[in-house]
Amino acid sequence: MTESEMIERRRYRPEPGQELRVFAYGSLMWRPDFPFIDIQPATLHGYHRAFCITSTHYRGSDTHPGLVLGLDRGGQCLGRVYRVAPEDAEATADYLHRREMITGVYIPRLLKVRLPDDSDVTALSYVADRKHPQYAGKLSAEEVAARIRDAVGIAGPNVEYLRNTVQHLDEMGIGDCALHSILRMLNGPKAAT
Repeated sequence: MTESEMIERRRYRPEPGQELRVFAYGSLMWRPDFPFIDIQPATLHGYHRAFCITSTHYRGSDTHPGLVLGLDRGGQCLGRVYRVAPEDAEATADYLHRREMITGVYIPRLLKVRLPDDSDVTALSYVADRKHPQYAGKLSAEEVAARIRDAVGIAGPNVEYLRNTVQHLDEMGIGDCALHSILRMLNGPKAAT
């Protein structure tokens, strides 16, 4: 099977006439670029947010690869869940496929997430494909910082991606996590203020 066939096989198609929920843990938190009718904090169990995806497109290049976030196995991830109206569900799913599935490094999954009222909803999210060549595996904070430091892709500097994600984690009340530590390494004392 070719890469393009594999990517097409992974295309998520929402149920006609149904709302779509999308769980965001990285850039979708601060740049969804699709219409939604509601957004709430949400917790995903069984996966954690990690800089485990090599980026040679959005936040890096072939000569200087960067890193972007993926959902990797184990732990939990606090993020946001978007609720998309039925009339926008198909276009949103198509948009997300074009945005997230450029190389097929993610596997679209419907995952159960917990909302602040302790109810569970099923949301589309993108899980790291550990068998894909762009899967970087578990890296130390120092390795992540070194790769992010000077990487730039078509969406801008890799450090900007990290900074935006940390800012949105702060807005959600998620402070001093692994991403904050990496940002402090890159920015020195300035990041701690």
